[in-house]
Amino acid sequence: MSDHHVAPVAPNPTPAPTPAHETPYYAVVFTSVRTDEDGEGYARTAERLSELVQSIPGFLGEDSAHTPGGLAISVAYFRDLAGIDAWRHDARHREAKRYGREHWYERYSIHIARVEHSHGFTRRDFPGAA
Repeated sequence: MSDHHVAPVAPNPTPAPTPAHETPYYAVVFTSVRTDEDGEGYARTAERLSELVQSIPGFLGEDSAHTPGGLAISVAYFRDLAGIDAWRHDARHREAKRYGREHWYERYSIHIARVEHSHGFTRRDFPGAA
């Protein structure tokens, strides 16, 4: 459990129950602690990478949360391992990772998990929910 203050966040909806988004699919969980260096450059790069990953075949969506203390968790969802591999080897992504290790990250971890089940809840979808 982190001692960082929790920033208000909301998860992205689970992938729609269409044939293209049925389970199983894969989640790449990237957890990081940032340095204090170059916050503006980091934000621009993160935004650019978020746009780039959408062009990777098999990309389904992403969630992310950041705390004021520098802890961040990003989860990218992919249809298959081939999509993850394509993103891992993308030249622009590799350059951003290299620069991030040199400047922006104190530490990070990456976990790849196969999602066997997924569901969600949105209060507005259930009028009787209190």
